[in-house]
Amino acid sequence: MSTRCGIGYDLHRLEEGRKLIVGGIELPFDKGPVGHSDGDVLAHALCDALLGAAGLGDIGTHFPDTDPKWKGANSMLFLEHARKLVDEKRLAIEHIDAVVIAEKPKLGPHFPKMRGALAKALSVGPEKINLKAKTNEGVDAIGRGGAIAAYVIATLTSR
Repeated sequence: MSTRCGIGYDLHRLEEGRKLIVGGIELPFDKGPVGHSDGDVLAHALCDALLGAAGLGDIGTHFPDTDPKWKGANSMLFLEHARKLVDEKRLAIEHIDAVVIAEKPKLGPHFPKMRGALAKALSVGPEKINLKAKTNEGVDAIGRGGAIAAYVIATLTSR
């Protein structure tokens, strides 16, 4: 059995009047991400981590922002597709470790629902998904509340 790891990163500017979707759930907040799809920063970073671990490129390769069919798309569809590609390579998701960086809103209370939504999209148990939240302590665009970012590491094993 072999083990493979992939890292994913994503960042989106935040603007007033947009829905904030993180980890497949909508959070009550007055700002949301600017993006071609729903802008789910956690789902996008997770897609990149899975695709990277499987040697399958990145999210932009599979879901280019130049393709109008992905305009406003639910990022859970991206995760479902990434899982299918991982399955086709006979790889299994062993563990996901993620950190979301945002000054506001507080994310921790929403982690159980996020883990559930992500686990459903990936067809894994929620115990395989670890989520953490950090702030940027007032530094840069994230710290001023103008952006949100995520880093994810995915560990896969061969079946």
